Amino acid sequence: MHSGKGLTSAAFAPATYSLGENPEHSLAEQAMALVTLSHTVTEHQLYSAMLAEIATVGTRVAAITTRRLMSLTGINGYSTVRRGVTGLVNKLSIERQRVAGHNAGHQPPLVFLVFSPEEILARRRAVGLPAYPKGWEDEHGIGALGRAVKRVVDVASLSRREAQVALCCAQGFTNAEIGTRLQVSEQTVKFHLRNIFVKFGVKRRAELVSRLFRDGVGTDFSL
Repeated sequence: MHSGKGLTSAAFAPATYSLGENPEHSLAEQAMALVTLSHTVTEHQLYSAMLAEIATVGTRVAAITTRRLMSLTGINGYSTVRRGVTGLVNKLSIERQRVAGHNAGHQPPLVFLVFSPEEILARRRAVGLPAYPKGWEDEHGIGALGRAVKRVVDVASLSRREAQVALCCAQGFTNAEIGTRLQVSEQTVKFHLRNIFVKFGVKRRAELVSRLFRDGVGTDFSL
């Protein structure tokens, strides 16, 4: 197992960095936003840690123990990490692989093939699984989804958590449902919504949803 020196758990703190740091927002950023929404908080902490780990060693695979994942993410509890890893496997975000060539009777090390966000969406489509968060394709259609994600990505000041709340809001979830989905309190959701309204230049949820699904190529978020 590689050591991953130089990495700290702070590098994987969720919901603290902007989706819009690059003024030229790429399809890769949109894919990451969609993948983030499809993961639970724990799953995305683990996925982000694995992405950074393979980037460090320059390979597509990483041999990472449960203890190592706990250290990287700050998640306490073996069972929590294992459930998160299982969730990532089930959502086709990663793939378990066993290394061949070890002596019989010895458990071979477990390595993970970690897929990029674009690959994850393609893998889900290929086997008939929803590529996007539940409810998007049926209710809004892919075109509307793309517009909504672009609207969110284009607001550079949004944190990842605010982006999640905004898109969950567009899906029609109540504050309580958003809190359950993102594993935060309803008061925390309301706090994020107040910040989101200010950043989008709106005063209420209906205006926010309208902005997210509005047709047109312009992005004018002024009051």
